[in-house]
Amino acid sequence: MRTFIADLKEHVGQTVTIDGWVSVRRDQGKMIFFDFRDMTGTVQGVVLPSAAAMETAKETRAESAVEVTGTVNARPAKNVQEGRVNGDIELQIEEIRILNASEPLPFDISGDTSGIGEETRLKYRYLDLRSERMQKNMRLRSTFVQSCREFLFANKFTEIETPLLTESTPEGSRDFVVPSRLHPGSFYALPQSPQQYKQLLMVAGFERYFQLARAVRDEDLRADRGFEHTQIDIEMSFAEQEDVMNLVEEMMTTVVEKLGFSIKQKPFPRFTYAEAMEKFGADKFDLRTEDDKKNGVLAYAWVYKFPFFEKTPDGGWTFTHNPFSLPIPEHIDRLLHKEDLGSILTTQYDLVCNGFETGGGSIRAHRPEILKAVYEVMGFTPEETEERVGHMLEAFRYGAPPHGGIALGVERNLMNLTGEQYLREVQAFPMTRGGQTAVMKAPKPLTDEQLKELGIRIEKKAHE
Repeated sequence: MRTFIADLKEHVGQTVTIDGWVSVRRDQGKMIFFDFRDMTGTVQGVVLPSAAAMETAKETRAESAVEVTGTVNARPAKNVQEGRVNGDIELQIEEIRILNASEPLPFDISGDTSGIGEETRLKYRYLDLRSERMQKNMRLRSTFVQSCREFLFANKFTEIETPLLTESTPEGSRDFVVPSRLHPGSFYALPQSPQQYKQLLMVAGFERYFQLARAVRDEDLRADRGFEHTQIDIEMSFAEQEDVMNLVEEMMTTVVEKLGFSIKQKPFPRFTYAEAMEKFGADKFDLRTEDDKKNGVLAYAWVYKFPFFEKTPDGGWTFTHNPFSLPIPEHIDRLLHKEDLGSILTTQYDLVCNGFETGGGSIRAHRPEILKAVYEVMGFTPEETEERVGHMLEAFRYGAPPHGGIALGVERNLMNLTGEQYLREVQAFPMTRGGQTAVMKAPKPLTDEQLKELGIRIEKKAHE
């Protein structure tokens, strides 16, 4: 039976078998020392001169996958390695079985790999992920998500998945589209968010929904933004702005303090959009002092009362966040009567932390005339509005409850927890800055046969 390295102290004096990788091999002539690791920790092992494992030990290379059998010995007090996990025990190796030998690695993973070139790191991402820092980041991500899930389940939320193949919707970014074989010339869109589906789930009576939603947006890449991200998507019925903000604040406080982090100010300070712009010159700001930054403190704040509309280059109007938001109560009539549009404020709220927007949401329009008015303001004809959101307008006629929610970016939150500056450091298989996939080679052309089956013809652009 396999014993995990983290459990070896329970087996001092016993013979055990561990499985894992060789982190370090040190050949000292008569004896060979190893550091082994598995997903739970590391331990030092030694092959003595008379051990049957000596010949195999001489052939065992670093990063090989191995199965090791040996006796767990307590180290003498003078040999205890202070500050090291399992520094007070050692594995006296009796047998090494090489499960899969490793070739020399293309780069060193024993330390911080962030200085390795992006192209090389992502080509061999499965090796990069073996490094201690990346293992820590990925496991922290898992624990963060698990803790959020546990909080939401404890607060009567139901986890529901929504479709990945859907209709193109106005979310503010370009869609990634998928051709339909069964409907030549027509396309699905990958979701920029589950916005409409989660609202429809409120109409469906689930009242409290969440999911770990994959969001896909064809937007310009930068350090904290990629084509794909994951968000903790939350929606609540019979809720006002305070209800959503208070619940999310409680969840974030509970989760990050459980993970051992400190929060600068509780409850989170709140700024209207106008106050934030006047005080910080931006709606994303960092409230930390230099000491706070050194000590890994998290400085959360809320920004709310955003303008609903902004001018387009051609003099029309468009939404600032999304068209499904509800104006603040005192501005609903302005919207319905198309009056003083530039002054209308919306029930949009963003959660800011350490200079990043880590979440955003709003109370939604749940009456058809309000959503219809938003599209009228943006210049859509009744026919165009019906084509775009007619299904939503119809759903709202069947007792749609007041509702609102938020989406919290998993990667953005993990960047704050880890102190990483790049999104790719908290994703397992991120894109390159040029939009290429890690390890695999996408995007790439389809075969002529695939194009024919989909009814697609590629026209090459003439070089200017």
